[in-house]
Amino acid sequence: MSNEDRFVDIEIKLAHQEDLVESLNQMVYQQSRRIDQLEAVVAGLAEHIRSNAQSGAMPLNEKPPHY
Repeated sequence: MSNEDRFVDIEIKLAHQEDLVESLNQMVYQQSRRIDQLEAVVAGLAEHIRSNAQSGAMPLNEKPPHY
């Protein structure tokens, strides 16, 4: 195998690795955005539960009426 063939093989492998790294970076970015969205939902739910508990609207240990 000549040096030129080896360089071509290396360049091909490098191009594939660059594509893979870009793909992984995009996936990490999307997952980070989704995590941010889910954290916002959890914070909203926690606030909703706190406000209901403070107003006495929903006792935490009381069984629902259908029991």
